[in-house]
Amino acid sequence: MAETKKIKTALISVFHKDGLEELLAKLSEAGVDFLSTGGTQQFIESLGYECKTVESITTYPSILGGRVKTLHPKIFGGILGRRSDEGDRQQMAEYDIPEIDLVVVDLYPFEQTVASGAGEGDIIEKIDIGGISLIRAGAKNFADVVIVPSKAEYGVLLDILNNQGAQTTLAQRRMLAARAFGVSSHYDTAIHQWFEKSEK
Repeated sequence: MAETKKIKTALISVFHKDGLEELLAKLSEAGVDFLSTGGTQQFIESLGYECKTVESITTYPSILGGRVKTLHPKIFGGILGRRSDEGDRQQMAEYDIPEIDLVVVDLYPFEQTVASGAGEGDIIEKIDIGGISLIRAGAKNFADVVIVPSKAEYGVLLDILNNQGAQTTLAQRRMLAARAFGVSSHYDTAIHQWFEKSEK
């Protein structure tokens, strides 16, 4: 497995847009292509960057009130495909699956929604499905993919971009994968605790 990987395509899908501008500027400067959904795509384009829509790859619109946007084999295949595996590479070519090298996600604010005293319906809608799946997929395939699982890690990626350009080492990708599983573990624990309390 090659140590250093170049970031060519980034999937960016975030709830909070603050702090994203500097990251986008650096990635664009390095020639990275952007892929996104809904509000994030509009935000990226509002800054003057070209951004391909997820829908243009999946050929499906965002459906079920936004519950299903990125959950598609062309997106997850692009993240999970092993670049060193001949079979994976052949299938990616056969099904026209693009390689996705960087995933930047932050999750719906579940804990903040609970803390605000929102009703159960609103809380349920803040259980992130696509985002948490993107985080786990990117982290699982850290051999090939950089995962930025929350805005708390924007600075980590920015430091890498400033020091190395759009390239990461295996150790850096593994470190971000560990953080990603920390984010997903914390998030699921918060959801589990809410369900347990609401049962009583």
